[in-house]
Amino acid sequence: MKSNEISREQGDVNVSPLRKKYWERNFDKLTWKWFKEDEKYFLHQSLSTPVLQILKRTYGIYVEDLQGRRYIDMHGNGVHNTGFSNPEVIEAVKSALDEQLAFTPRRYTNIPIIKLAKKLAEITPGELSRSLFCPGGSEAIEMALALAKQVTGNYRTISYWDSFHGAGYAAASIGGEEHFKGGYGPMVPGAFHVDFPDYYRNPWKFDDPEEVNAECIRQIENVLKHEPGVAAIIGEPISSTPVIPTKSYWEGVKGLAEKYGALLIFDEIIEGLGRTGRMFASEHFVTPDILVLGKSLGGGLLPFAGIVTKDKYNILQHRSIGHFTHEKNPLCAVAALAEISYIEKNELVENANRVGEFSLNRLKEMKERHKLIGNVMGLGLHLGIDLVKDKRYKERAVKEAEMIMYICMEKGVAFKIIEGNVITLRPSLIINEEEMDFALSIIEEAIDMVEHGKLY
Repeated sequence: MKSNEISREQGDVNVSPLRKKYWERNFDKLTWKWFKEDEKYFLHQSLSTPVLQILKRTYGIYVEDLQGRRYIDMHGNGVHNTGFSNPEVIEAVKSALDEQLAFTPRRYTNIPIIKLAKKLAEITPGELSRSLFCPGGSEAIEMALALAKQVTGNYRTISYWDSFHGAGYAAASIGGEEHFKGGYGPMVPGAFHVDFPDYYRNPWKFDDPEEVNAECIRQIENVLKHEPGVAAIIGEPISSTPVIPTKSYWEGVKGLAEKYGALLIFDEIIEGLGRTGRMFASEHFVTPDILVLGKSLGGGLLPFAGIVTKDKYNILQHRSIGHFTHEKNPLCAVAALAEISYIEKNELVENANRVGEFSLNRLKEMKERHKLIGNVMGLGLHLGIDLVKDKRYKERAVKEAEMIMYICMEKGVAFKIIEGNVITLRPSLIINEEEMDFALSIIEEAIDMVEHGKLY
Protein backbone atom coordinates (compact mmCIF):
# COMPACT_ATOMS: atom_id res chain seq x y z
CA MET A 1 0.00 0.00 0.00
CA LYS A 2 1.31 3.44 -0.92
CA SER A 3 1.95 5.89 1.90
CA ASN A 4 -0.58 8.41 0.62
CA GLU A 5 -3.25 5.69 0.56
CA ILE A 6 -2.48 4.77 4.16
CA SER A 7 -2.84 8.34 5.36
CA ARG A 8 -6.35 8.57 3.88
CA GLU A 9 -7.69 6.11 6.47
CA GLN A 10 -8.04 8.77 9.15
CA GLY A 11 -7.99 11.98 7.13
CA ASP A 12 -6.99 13.93 4.07
CA VAL A 13 -3.44 13.80 2.70
CA ASN A 14 -1.26 16.73 3.76
CA VAL A 15 1.38 16.43 1.03
CA SER A 16 -0.76 15.82 -2.06
CA PRO A 17 -0.51 17.93 -5.25
CA LEU A 18 -3.94 19.40 -4.48
CA ARG A 19 -2.84 20.40 -0.97
CA LYS A 20 0.15 22.23 -2.47
CA LYS A 21 -2.16 23.93 -4.93
CA TYR A 22 -4.41 25.04 -2.07
CA TRP A 23 -1.44 26.57 -0.25
CA GLU A 24 -0.31 28.44 -3.37
CA ARG A 25 -3.79 29.82 -4.01
CA ASN A 26 -4.58 30.85 -0.45
CA PHE A 27 -1.44 31.74 1.51
CA ASP A 28 -0.18 35.30 1.75
CA LYS A 29 3.34 36.30 2.85
CA LEU A 30 2.54 36.24 6.58
CA THR A 31 0.84 32.84 6.36
CA TRP A 32 3.82 31.39 4.49
CA LYS A 33 6.14 32.75 7.17
CA TRP A 34 4.37 30.92 10.01
CA PHE A 35 3.72 27.85 7.90
CA LYS A 36 7.46 27.48 7.35
CA GLU A 37 8.17 28.05 11.05
CA ASP A 38 5.75 25.25 11.95
CA GLU A 39 7.31 23.06 9.27
CA LYS A 40 10.79 23.77 10.63
CA TYR A 41 10.26 23.08 14.34
CA PHE A 42 7.68 20.27 14.47
CA LEU A 43 8.23 16.66 13.61
CA HIS A 44 6.48 16.00 10.32
CA GLN A 45 3.69 13.47 10.32
CA SER A 46 0.67 12.62 8.27
CA LEU A 47 -2.50 14.47 9.29
CA SER A 48 -0.71 17.43 10.95
CA THR A 49 2.60 19.11 9.93
CA PRO A 50 2.74 20.28 7.14
CA VAL A 51 -0.51 21.94 8.19
CA LEU A 52 -3.62 22.96 6.26
CA GLN A 53 -3.90 26.56 7.49
CA ILE A 54 -2.68 28.92 10.21
CA LEU A 55 -5.42 30.02 12.61
CA LYS A 56 -5.55 33.15 14.73
CA ARG A 57 -9.00 32.67 16.31
CA THR A 58 -11.50 29.90 17.01
CA TYR A 59 -14.95 30.92 18.25
CA GLY A 60 -18.48 29.55 18.13
CA ILE A 61 -18.93 27.43 15.01
CA TYR A 62 -15.97 29.11 13.28
CA VAL A 63 -12.23 28.97 12.87
CA GLU A 64 -10.48 32.06 11.43
CA ASP A 65 -7.17 32.24 9.59
CA LEU A 66 -4.46 34.91 9.68
CA GLN A 67 -6.05 36.76 6.78
CA GLY A 68 -9.36 37.09 8.63
CA ARG A 69 -11.21 34.50 6.55
CA ARG A 70 -13.54 32.42 8.67
CA TYR A 71 -14.76 28.89 8.10
CA ILE A 72 -17.67 26.92 9.54
CA ASP A 73 -15.67 24.06 11.05
CA MET A 74 -17.37 20.70 10.63
CA HIS A 75 -14.60 18.77 12.39
CA GLY A 76 -13.05 20.64 15.30
CA ASN A 77 -11.24 17.49 16.45
CA GLY A 78 -14.42 16.79 18.40
CA VAL A 79 -13.76 19.35 21.15
CA HIS A 80 -16.28 21.99 20.06
CA ASN A 81 -19.65 20.62 21.18
CA THR A 82 -20.50 23.92 22.91
CA GLY A 83 -18.59 25.96 20.37
CA PHE A 84 -14.99 27.09 20.27
CA SER A 85 -13.95 29.48 23.06
CA ASN A 86 -17.30 29.16 24.81
CA PRO A 87 -17.57 32.28 27.04
CA GLU A 88 -19.19 30.45 29.96
CA VAL A 89 -16.54 27.72 29.97
CA ILE A 90 -13.79 30.35 29.76
CA GLU A 91 -15.30 32.33 32.64
CA ALA A 92 -15.53 29.21 34.82
CA VAL A 93 -11.87 28.40 34.15
CA LYS A 94 -10.81 32.01 34.81
CA SER A 95 -12.63 31.94 38.14
CA ALA A 96 -10.87 28.75 39.16
CA LEU A 97 -7.53 30.34 38.29
CA ASP A 98 -8.38 33.43 40.30
CA GLU A 99 -9.28 31.19 43.24
CA GLN A 100 -5.85 29.54 42.94
CA LEU A 101 -7.32 26.09 42.32
CA ALA A 102 -5.41 25.07 39.20
CA PHE A 103 -3.92 21.76 40.33
CA THR A 104 -4.32 19.08 42.97
CA PRO A 105 -1.68 16.40 43.58
CA ARG A 106 -3.03 12.93 43.01
CA ARG A 107 -3.10 11.91 46.71
CA TYR A 108 -5.58 14.73 47.40
CA THR A 109 -8.96 15.62 45.99
CA ASN A 110 -10.94 18.80 45.40
CA ILE A 111 -14.57 19.85 45.20
CA PRO A 112 -14.82 20.43 41.40
CA ILE A 113 -13.53 16.96 40.53
CA ILE A 114 -15.91 15.35 43.04
CA LYS A 115 -18.80 17.34 41.58
CA LEU A 116 -17.84 16.18 38.08
CA ALA A 117 -17.72 12.49 39.06
CA LYS A 118 -21.11 12.90 40.77
CA LYS A 119 -22.58 14.67 37.73
CA LEU A 120 -21.42 11.91 35.38
CA ALA A 121 -22.97 9.31 37.68
CA GLU A 122 -26.25 11.23 37.42
CA ILE A 123 -26.35 11.70 33.64
CA THR A 124 -24.77 8.50 32.27
CA PRO A 125 -27.16 5.62 31.54
CA GLY A 126 -27.86 2.52 33.59
CA GLU A 127 -25.63 1.57 36.50
CA LEU A 128 -22.63 3.64 35.39
CA SER A 129 -21.51 5.50 38.49
CA ARG A 130 -17.73 5.33 39.08
CA SER A 131 -15.27 7.57 37.22
CA LEU A 132 -11.54 7.83 36.60
CA PHE A 133 -9.92 10.70 34.68
CA CYS A 134 -6.80 11.26 32.59
CA PRO A 135 -5.33 13.78 30.10
CA GLY A 136 -6.52 12.28 26.80
CA GLY A 137 -8.71 9.80 25.00
CA SER A 138 -5.97 7.30 24.17
CA GLU A 139 -5.09 7.03 27.87
CA ALA A 140 -8.77 6.65 28.76
CA ILE A 141 -9.06 3.75 26.31
CA GLU A 142 -6.07 2.10 27.95
CA MET A 143 -7.61 2.55 31.41
CA ALA A 144 -10.79 0.89 30.16
CA LEU A 145 -8.81 -2.03 28.76
CA ALA A 146 -6.80 -2.35 31.97
CA LEU A 147 -9.98 -2.39 34.06
CA ALA A 148 -11.59 -5.04 31.85
CA LYS A 149 -8.49 -7.24 32.03
CA GLN A 150 -8.25 -6.90 35.82
CA VAL A 151 -11.98 -7.57 36.36
CA THR A 152 -12.15 -10.62 34.11
CA GLY A 153 -8.65 -12.05 34.61
CA ASN A 154 -8.39 -12.33 30.81
CA TYR A 155 -6.29 -10.39 28.32
CA ARG A 156 -7.72 -10.87 24.84
CA THR A 157 -9.87 -8.21 23.17
CA ILE A 158 -12.23 -7.97 20.23
CA SER A 159 -12.45 -4.68 18.33
CA TYR A 160 -13.18 -3.53 14.80
CA TRP A 161 -11.33 -3.11 11.54
CA ASP A 162 -11.07 0.52 10.37
CA SER A 163 -11.64 1.81 13.91
CA PHE A 164 -9.52 4.40 15.70
CA HIS A 165 -9.20 4.53 19.49
CA GLY A 166 -5.98 6.52 19.92
CA ALA A 167 -2.31 6.45 19.02
CA GLY A 168 -1.00 4.98 22.30
CA TYR A 169 0.40 1.47 22.08
CA ALA A 170 -2.56 -0.47 23.50
CA ALA A 171 -5.09 1.88 21.87
CA ALA A 172 -3.39 1.48 18.49
CA SER A 173 -3.30 -2.29 18.97
CA ILE A 174 -7.07 -2.52 19.25
CA GLY A 175 -7.51 0.10 16.51
CA GLY A 176 -8.22 -1.27 13.07
CA GLU A 177 -6.09 1.05 10.92
CA GLU A 178 -2.65 0.07 9.65
CA HIS A 179 -1.65 3.72 9.63
CA PHE A 180 -1.24 3.83 13.41
CA LYS A 181 0.72 0.60 13.89
CA GLY A 182 2.67 -0.06 10.71
CA GLY A 183 6.39 -0.40 11.33
CA TYR A 184 6.14 -0.96 15.09
CA GLY A 185 6.63 -4.72 15.10
CA PRO A 186 4.53 -6.82 17.49
CA MET A 187 1.65 -4.96 19.10
CA VAL A 188 -0.22 -5.81 22.32
CA PRO A 189 -1.00 -9.55 22.17
CA GLY A 190 -4.50 -10.93 21.97
CA ALA A 191 -6.07 -8.07 19.99
CA PHE A 192 -8.55 -9.65 17.57
CA HIS A 193 -10.50 -7.68 14.97
CA VAL A 194 -13.86 -8.23 13.29
CA ASP A 195 -15.98 -6.39 10.72
CA PHE A 196 -18.25 -3.52 11.77
CA PRO A 197 -21.81 -3.85 10.42
CA ASP A 198 -21.58 -1.54 7.42
CA TYR A 199 -24.92 -1.88 5.64
CA TYR A 200 -23.84 0.13 2.60
CA ARG A 201 -20.33 -1.23 2.05
CA ASN A 202 -20.42 -4.73 3.57
CA PRO A 203 -18.13 -7.13 1.66
CA TRP A 204 -20.85 -9.78 1.31
CA LYS A 205 -23.11 -7.39 -0.64
CA PHE A 206 -26.05 -8.15 1.66
CA ASP A 207 -29.01 -5.78 1.34
CA ASP A 208 -30.76 -6.86 4.55
CA PRO A 209 -29.23 -5.23 7.68
CA GLU A 210 -30.10 -8.29 9.73
CA GLU A 211 -28.03 -10.47 7.38
CA VAL A 212 -25.09 -8.12 7.90
CA ASN A 213 -25.66 -8.21 11.66
CA ALA A 214 -25.76 -11.99 11.68
CA GLU A 215 -22.44 -12.30 9.85
CA CYS A 216 -20.74 -9.71 12.06
CA ILE A 217 -22.03 -11.33 15.24
CA ARG A 218 -20.95 -14.73 13.91
CA GLN A 219 -17.40 -13.38 13.58
CA ILE A 220 -17.43 -12.21 17.20
CA GLU A 221 -18.72 -15.52 18.52
CA ASN A 222 -16.18 -17.36 16.42
CA VAL A 223 -13.37 -15.53 18.22
CA LEU A 224 -15.03 -16.03 21.61
CA LYS A 225 -15.31 -19.78 20.98
CA HIS A 226 -11.88 -20.43 19.49
CA GLU A 227 -9.85 -17.89 21.50
CA PRO A 228 -11.27 -18.22 25.02
CA GLY A 229 -10.32 -15.64 27.60
CA VAL A 230 -11.62 -12.43 26.01
CA ALA A 231 -11.64 -9.56 28.48
CA ALA A 232 -13.53 -6.99 26.42
CA ILE A 233 -15.39 -6.21 23.24
CA ILE A 234 -14.69 -2.56 22.44
CA GLY A 235 -16.09 -0.29 19.77
CA GLU A 236 -17.68 3.04 19.01
CA PRO A 237 -21.47 2.63 19.19
CA ILE A 238 -21.51 4.60 15.91
CA SER A 239 -18.44 4.65 13.69
CA SER A 240 -16.63 7.84 12.70
CA THR A 241 -17.91 7.94 9.09
CA PRO A 242 -20.67 7.38 10.55
CA VAL A 243 -21.93 3.81 10.16
CA ILE A 244 -24.96 3.41 12.42
CA PRO A 245 -25.70 -0.16 13.54
CA THR A 246 -29.21 -1.25 14.38
CA LYS A 247 -30.14 -1.56 18.05
CA SER A 248 -30.51 -5.32 17.55
CA TYR A 249 -26.85 -5.56 16.56
CA TRP A 250 -25.59 -4.08 19.81
CA GLU A 251 -28.12 -6.13 21.77
CA GLY A 252 -26.63 -9.22 20.14
CA VAL A 253 -23.07 -8.12 20.94
CA LYS A 254 -23.94 -7.41 24.57
CA GLY A 255 -25.59 -10.81 24.82
CA LEU A 256 -22.40 -12.49 23.59
CA ALA A 257 -20.28 -10.46 26.01
CA GLU A 258 -22.43 -11.57 28.92
CA LYS A 259 -22.49 -15.19 27.72
CA TYR A 260 -18.69 -15.44 27.48
CA GLY A 261 -17.78 -13.26 30.47
CA ALA A 262 -16.38 -10.26 28.58
CA LEU A 263 -17.05 -6.59 29.30
CA LEU A 264 -18.57 -4.30 26.68
CA ILE A 265 -16.67 -1.02 26.28
CA PHE A 266 -18.12 1.89 24.29
CA ASP A 267 -15.71 4.54 23.02
CA GLU A 268 -17.79 7.73 23.01
CA ILE A 269 -14.87 10.12 22.81
CA ILE A 270 -16.47 11.58 19.66
CA GLU A 271 -20.14 10.67 20.11
CA GLY A 272 -20.61 11.54 23.78
CA LEU A 273 -22.02 14.74 25.29
CA GLY A 274 -24.89 15.32 22.92
CA ARG A 275 -23.53 14.80 19.41
CA THR A 276 -26.01 12.11 18.32
CA GLY A 277 -29.17 13.74 19.66
CA ARG A 278 -28.86 11.96 23.00
CA MET A 279 -26.46 12.92 25.77
CA PHE A 280 -24.66 9.64 25.10
CA ALA A 281 -24.81 7.58 21.90
CA SER A 282 -25.19 4.38 23.93
CA GLU A 283 -28.69 5.59 24.86
CA HIS A 284 -29.74 4.69 21.31
CA PHE A 285 -28.60 1.11 21.85
CA VAL A 286 -27.47 -0.58 25.08
CA THR A 287 -25.59 0.45 28.23
CA PRO A 288 -21.96 -0.69 28.20
CA ASP A 289 -19.95 -1.92 31.17
CA ILE A 290 -17.44 0.89 30.63
CA LEU A 291 -18.08 4.21 28.89
CA VAL A 292 -15.09 6.19 27.57
CA LEU A 293 -15.32 9.98 27.22
CA GLY A 294 -12.92 12.67 26.01
CA LYS A 295 -12.49 15.59 23.59
CA SER A 296 -15.41 17.90 24.51
CA LEU A 297 -15.17 16.75 28.13
CA GLY A 298 -12.45 19.39 28.46
CA GLY A 299 -14.85 22.13 27.40
CA GLY A 300 -12.94 22.77 24.19
CA LEU A 301 -10.16 24.37 26.26
CA LEU A 302 -8.25 21.65 28.10
CA PRO A 303 -7.10 18.09 27.30
CA PHE A 304 -9.29 15.84 29.44
CA ALA A 305 -10.85 12.38 29.23
CA GLY A 306 -12.02 9.55 31.43
CA ILE A 307 -14.05 6.42 31.97
CA VAL A 308 -17.34 5.78 33.77
CA THR A 309 -18.10 2.25 34.92
CA LYS A 310 -20.29 0.25 37.33
CA ASP A 311 -19.87 0.17 41.08
CA LYS A 312 -19.37 -3.60 41.03
CA TYR A 313 -16.09 -3.12 39.12
CA ASN A 314 -14.63 -0.99 41.91
CA ILE A 315 -12.27 -3.82 42.92
CA LEU A 316 -8.77 -2.51 42.22
CA GLN A 317 -7.75 -0.89 45.47
CA HIS A 318 -4.47 -2.85 45.17
CA ARG A 319 -3.65 -1.55 41.67
CA SER A 320 -3.29 1.81 39.88
CA ILE A 321 -4.73 1.68 36.37
CA GLY A 322 -4.99 5.48 36.04
CA HIS A 323 -1.85 6.80 37.68
CA PHE A 324 -1.85 10.19 35.93
CA THR A 325 -0.43 13.46 37.24
CA HIS A 326 -3.61 15.31 36.26
CA GLU A 327 -6.01 12.55 37.35
CA LYS A 328 -7.94 14.96 39.60
CA ASN A 329 -7.14 18.26 37.94
CA PRO A 330 -9.66 20.83 39.25
CA LEU A 331 -9.24 23.16 36.27
CA CYS A 332 -10.23 20.39 33.87
CA ALA A 333 -13.15 19.48 36.12
CA VAL A 334 -14.42 23.07 36.14
CA ALA A 335 -14.26 23.16 32.33
CA ALA A 336 -16.12 19.85 32.08
CA LEU A 337 -18.84 20.94 34.51
CA ALA A 338 -19.31 24.22 32.62
CA GLU A 339 -19.49 22.28 29.33
CA ILE A 340 -22.17 19.92 30.62
CA SER A 341 -24.10 22.78 32.23
CA TYR A 342 -24.09 24.74 28.95
CA ILE A 343 -25.30 21.69 27.01
CA GLU A 344 -28.18 21.17 29.43
CA LYS A 345 -29.14 24.83 29.90
CA ASN A 346 -29.17 25.58 26.18
CA GLU A 347 -30.79 22.27 25.18
CA LEU A 348 -27.99 21.38 22.79
CA VAL A 349 -28.94 17.69 22.77
CA GLU A 350 -32.34 18.67 21.43
CA ASN A 351 -30.72 21.09 18.98
CA ALA A 352 -28.41 18.36 17.69
CA ASN A 353 -31.42 16.14 17.15
CA ARG A 354 -33.47 18.85 15.42
CA VAL A 355 -30.73 20.32 13.20
CA GLY A 356 -29.40 16.83 12.53
CA GLU A 357 -32.78 15.64 11.26
CA PHE A 358 -33.05 18.74 9.06
CA SER A 359 -29.53 18.12 7.73
CA LEU A 360 -30.06 14.43 7.02
CA ASN A 361 -33.23 15.19 5.07
CA ARG A 362 -31.32 17.83 3.10
CA LEU A 363 -28.53 15.34 2.39
CA LYS A 364 -31.05 12.77 1.16
CA GLU A 365 -32.40 15.33 -1.28
CA MET A 366 -28.86 16.09 -2.44
CA LYS A 367 -28.25 12.37 -2.98
CA GLU A 368 -31.16 12.22 -5.42
CA ARG A 369 -29.72 15.11 -7.43
CA HIS A 370 -26.05 14.10 -7.60
CA LYS A 371 -24.39 11.08 -9.15
CA LEU A 372 -21.32 11.54 -6.94
CA ILE A 373 -23.30 10.93 -3.74
CA GLY A 374 -23.60 7.20 -3.18
CA ASN A 375 -24.87 7.25 0.38
CA VAL A 376 -25.67 9.65 3.20
CA MET A 377 -25.87 8.70 6.85
CA GLY A 378 -26.26 10.40 10.18
CA LEU A 379 -27.65 10.60 13.66
CA GLY A 380 -27.91 14.00 15.30
CA LEU A 381 -24.98 16.16 14.21
CA HIS A 382 -22.84 13.16 13.32
CA LEU A 383 -23.21 13.04 9.53
CA GLY A 384 -21.44 11.64 6.49
CA ILE A 385 -21.53 11.77 2.67
CA ASP A 386 -20.06 8.76 0.85
CA LEU A 387 -18.83 9.95 -2.56
CA VAL A 388 -18.63 7.40 -5.38
CA LYS A 389 -17.59 7.28 -9.01
CA ASP A 390 -20.48 4.95 -9.79
CA LYS A 391 -23.55 4.36 -7.62
CA ARG A 392 -23.89 0.74 -8.71
CA TYR A 393 -20.32 -0.38 -8.01
CA LYS A 394 -19.63 2.11 -5.19
CA GLU A 395 -16.04 2.83 -6.25
CA ARG A 396 -14.70 5.46 -3.87
CA ALA A 397 -14.42 8.94 -5.44
CA VAL A 398 -11.15 9.80 -3.70
CA LYS A 399 -9.78 12.46 -6.03
CA GLU A 400 -13.17 14.11 -6.34
CA ALA A 401 -13.61 14.21 -2.55
CA GLU A 402 -10.30 16.02 -2.10
CA MET A 403 -11.22 18.57 -4.77
CA ILE A 404 -14.57 19.20 -3.13
CA MET A 405 -12.85 19.72 0.24
CA TYR A 406 -10.58 22.49 -1.10
CA ILE A 407 -13.38 24.17 -3.05
CA CYS A 408 -15.43 24.26 0.16
CA MET A 409 -12.50 25.61 2.15
CA GLU A 410 -12.21 28.50 -0.27
CA LYS A 411 -15.93 29.15 0.17
CA GLY A 412 -15.82 29.09 3.98
CA VAL A 413 -16.70 25.53 5.01
CA ALA A 414 -14.14 23.14 6.52
CA PHE A 415 -14.56 19.42 7.08
CA LYS A 416 -12.56 16.22 7.30
CA ILE A 417 -12.47 13.38 4.78
CA ILE A 418 -12.18 9.84 6.15
CA GLU A 419 -11.37 6.66 4.19
CA GLY A 420 -10.46 8.83 1.22
CA ASN A 421 -13.98 9.61 0.05
CA VAL A 422 -16.35 10.17 2.98
CA ILE A 423 -17.12 13.79 3.86
CA THR A 424 -17.70 13.81 7.61
CA LEU A 425 -19.78 16.60 9.12
CA ARG A 426 -19.55 17.11 12.88
CA PRO A 427 -20.20 20.82 13.57
CA SER A 428 -20.58 22.45 16.95
CA LEU A 429 -23.89 21.59 18.59
CA ILE A 430 -24.74 25.30 18.77
CA ILE A 431 -25.16 25.51 14.98
CA ASN A 432 -28.66 26.40 13.77
CA GLU A 433 -30.63 25.30 10.71
CA GLU A 434 -29.85 28.45 8.74
CA GLU A 435 -26.09 28.05 9.28
CA MET A 436 -26.25 24.36 8.50
CA ASP A 437 -28.27 25.01 5.37
CA PHE A 438 -25.63 27.52 4.23
CA ALA A 439 -22.84 24.99 4.78
CA LEU A 440 -24.71 22.24 2.94
CA SER A 441 -25.40 24.63 0.06
CA ILE A 442 -21.66 25.28 -0.25
CA ILE A 443 -20.97 21.53 -0.23
CA GLU A 444 -23.63 20.91 -2.87
CA GLU A 445 -22.24 23.72 -5.01
CA ALA A 446 -18.77 22.16 -4.82
CA ILE A 447 -20.11 18.71 -5.70
CA ASP A 448 -21.97 20.18 -8.65
CA MET A 449 -18.81 21.95 -9.87
CA VAL A 450 -16.77 18.72 -9.82
CA GLU A 451 -19.56 16.75 -11.48
CA HIS A 452 -19.58 19.27 -14.33
CA GLY A 453 -15.83 19.19 -14.86
CA LYS A 454 -14.92 22.37 -12.98
CA LEU A 455 -12.02 20.71 -11.22
CA TYR A 456 -9.80 22.17 -8.53
